[in-house]
Amino acid sequence: MPSLKDLRLRIRSVRATQKITAAMKMVAASRLRRAQEQAEAARPYASRMERVLSSLAARMAKLPGAPRLLAGTGKEDTHLLVVATSDRGLAGGFNAAILREARRRIRELEAAGKRVLVLTIGRKGRDSLRRDYARLIHDSLTEVGRRRLSFEEARAIAERILVLYEAGGFDVCTIIYNRFRSAMTQIVTAQQLIPFAPPGGAGEEEMAGAVYEFEPEEEEILGDLLPKNLAVQIYTALLENAASEQGARMTAMDNATRNAGEMIDRLTLNYNRTRQAAITKELIEIISGAEAL
Repeated sequence: MPSLKDLRLRIRSVRATQKITAAMKMVAASRLRRAQEQAEAARPYASRMERVLSSLAARMAKLPGAPRLLAGTGKEDTHLLVVATSDRGLAGGFNAAILREARRRIRELEAAGKRVLVLTIGRKGRDSLRRDYARLIHDSLTEVGRRRLSFEEARAIAERILVLYEAGGFDVCTIIYNRFRSAMTQIVTAQQLIPFAPPGGAGEEEMAGAVYEFEPEEEEILGDLLPKNLAVQIYTALLENAASEQGARMTAMDNATRNAGEMIDRLTLNYNRTRQAAITKELIEIISGAEAL
């Protein structure tokens, strides 16, 4: 049975932890607001660009002059998985959900006889996948958007992917990240980046009942927009990931603070009972000694 001193030290330790988790919750809440505003502001632009490209892709996808970013390489032998996680932990199940989906896809692709390459964004993804799939990790990036995520960082990642694609390093590229819905809900999303895959039926709906004339030609427009769209989609995914991370961390720290409070209550009750028992025992010993005299 723990002594009174042990219980006092335990209560003091849990209270110190509670102060830390409460402070982390407040920091995550303040960062969440900014990250959520960024993610929501980027969604309309990314969505509209997808619609424009979808309308062009519906006409160009099967033509011989279609860009490789749209038509693909003609095969699906090698897949590049871009796994976007965080650099820091204490975010509940945020990283675990992304890594679970990444592992599932790796197993699924390898079972189908495909070659898999992995590009990790974030220290947590790199460290976790390195234990089981170190042979598959082609490259890893950390500290992306450490202070504030910028479009230049997303463009640099897109250029890195494009260089590998032009060199014949892979046939299909997919990014795995968490889409932000609320502070308590994040949706694991796997989005194909290369070749460009328009949302189901989007191209046909955009073109239905309308005749468009493009200047310059469709090939030139696609050749310019497809690389930009790659950077935009990566930027949007990273923004969604950043908002999801802060939401998950705020929720996790709130739960930890509540659990610490409940633990302090239990330890305090146990301390009071132990102290009362010690006092009672001392009184009994004093009374017994007095009667013996």
